[in-house]
Amino acid sequence: MSQAPDRAPDGTLLRLSVPAGGDLRIVALDVAKRVAEYLREGVPDIQGLRVAVEGVASKVAPGAADAEITFDFREINGQLQIEAHCGSRSSEVRCPLPA
Repeated sequence: MSQAPDRAPDGTLLRLSVPAGGDLRIVALDVAKRVAEYLREGVPDIQGLRVAVEGVASKVAPGAADAEITFDFREINGQLQIEAHCGSRSSEVRCPLPA
């Protein structure tokens, strides 16, 4: 199977790790917006992306504030998949891309 040169073999476009506690989780929302813009011209649904990012982050958030949450962003079937990992926990969501 051929692979686009800007993607990892598993289709990941971008991986981002941020501290689980504090204000830097908002960076994941900005990155999700920019990845959606990169994949499709047009303005993505910012509120939908906010709900998606906050949703997956809250499902994997650890009790300890010194842990990290890793977000993986990839395109699957015309949608932006956002996957969050922290320790042994993971969660994913798919968001429609701009038409």
